[in-house]
Parts: sequence; structure tokens; C-alpha cells
Amino acid sequence: MKKKPAPDRTREVEAFLEMLQAERGASRNTLAAYGADLDNLQTFLSRRRQKPAAADAEALRAYLKSLDYVGMTSRTVARRLSVIRQFYRFLLAERMREDDPSSTLASPKLGRPLPKVLSREEVDRLIEATRGNVGDGGRMATLLEILYGTGLRVSELVTLPLSAVERDPTVLIVRGKGEKDRMVPLSDPARAAIASWLHVRVGMLEGDERSRYLFPSRGRTGHLTRQRFAQLLKEAALAAGIDPARVSPHVLRHAFASHLLEGGADLRSVQLMLGHADISTTQIYTHVLDEKLRALVQEKHPLARRRRGRPGG
Repeated sequence: MKKKPAPDRTREVEAFLEMLQAERGASRNTLAAYGADLDNLQTFLSRRRQKPAAADAEALRAYLKSLDYVGMTSRTVARRLSVIRQFYRFLLAERMREDDPSSTLASPKLGRPLPKVLSREEVDRLIEATRGNVGDGGRMATLLEILYGTGLRVSELVTLPLSAVERDPTVLIVRGKGEKDRMVPLSDPARAAIASWLHVRVGMLEGDERSRYLFPSRGRTGHLTRQRFAQLLKEAALAAGIDPARVSPHVLRHAFASHLLEGGADLRSVQLMLGHADISTTQIYTHVLDEKLRALVQEKHPLARRRRGRPGG
């Protein structure tokens, strides 16, 4: 099936995306996601002979209802509504409109899902499975040691510059969302894996080929892509006897945070290492810990076992 071409973007949408990049330092992925959401809105509005900049609240409500009709999740609808609200606030601030039609739109009710987390034993199995893959020179094992040891976002991981690790640092300086730098400690296993990979990496480049990335690729980007890494991670999960549906780069980021908190790390330190702007985002991991503790009590406490043993209990 051929992918439908995106509609020609209006100058207002283009101006909004330019503002996100220039004033908020939005990444390429963020700009692509916002652009796709506004393209979708524009396609819907074109059937009503309206353009995004001139749409009224009724048309926007109809759009949100159409998302629900096609079975889109509440979380995805909420994300699109957030983009819509930002767009119309921008138009209002730039005096491209005299009102904000999104101000009266109701947000969908969300039950915040707890992050999926692997156990420590499962992470160990996953890393061990990649160590057995001699064909990649230890690249995948190095990727996992860094990811689980630092909690980097996958985009930060695959674009790590070679210069960040050349002198065997004890910390990584990572450029994250909004072009903000942060420092993340490197574990001894991660440092050892990086040192081993650097010896192999040289031989994987052809002739006098050079690359500024720690994990180079001959593809268009010049580095291992997020999509390819996610695919390799699924293969590693299969090799480790773990359901691939439970494993993703973001799940390992969750594991990093949750296992740190289980070990007694304070929330503020975890927030800084993850690069969360708001500590409330990090607090979701305390709920994961609460759930695990509750399950432990229900499974192991003698009173809980006694209740399960009662007739009709």
C-alpha cells in the first residue's frame, strides 16, 4: 500500500515548526512528530474546506472525535491535543488569530500506565546473550552495557560521539533534549566494554575511513539507527529466552531508573541522570517500586498465604 503524501503545509504551520526549532531547541524527531500530527489535522480539516489557522472549536472537536472513532488510544489523542493547543497558542501570540479555538477542548481521561521493567536477572541474561555474539565484535554488548548503566535515551545512545569516550572517562557528557548537556556516571562494566569495542571498531572501518560516531554505520545517518538497534535488541531478547514484546530501548532506560531506586538512590539524582526537566516524570518509577513491594507482601507474607488458603478466600 502506497503511503499518502503529506499535504502542502500552510505558512502558519511552517512558522510554528520553525519557532519550535529556533526558540525551544526541538530535536529533528520532535519536529517530525509535531509536523505529522499537524499534517493529519490539516488533512481532516480539508474535507471540511477549512485550513488549520482558520479552524473553529467545532471542527477541532470533530477531529478529536474522529480519532476516537478509528480506535486511537487516549494517550495518543492527548498527545495530538497537546500539539494542537501549542499551535493555536502560537497563532494567538503571533497575532495570526484573535482567539484560541483549542481553549475549550476537553482532554481525554488518562490512567497513567506504569513503565514496563525487566528484572535484574533478565537484564543480566540479555547482556550475557549479546556477549556470545562474536560476529558483531562486541558492539551490541557495549550498547547494552552503556544503555543499562546510564539510562540514556536511545537517540542519545546511537549518536554518541567517539570523542566522548576516547580517554576512558568515568562520566559521559550527554547532549539531550533541548540541546542541554548533562553528566552521567559510567559503570566499570560499561567502561570495560567500551575499551574492548574501541579496539575492534578500528578494524570495522574500511581503509582510511573515519567516523565521528562511537557506533558508526555506512548508512545515510553515519551511525547505527534507532530502528536497527531496536531490531537487534529483539533478537537478543529471543536469544536470552525473554519475550521480545517486553523488551525495547526505553524498557532498559526504565530498568536503569527502577533498579537504582530499588538500591536506595535518591529521586533527584535519578532525575538528573535521566535528563528529566520535571521531577514528577521521574516519580513514576517510585510507583513501580510500590507495586513490586505490594506484590512481594501479597506473595510472601504469612497472613496473605493464610488468607489464600481459606475456603472461599
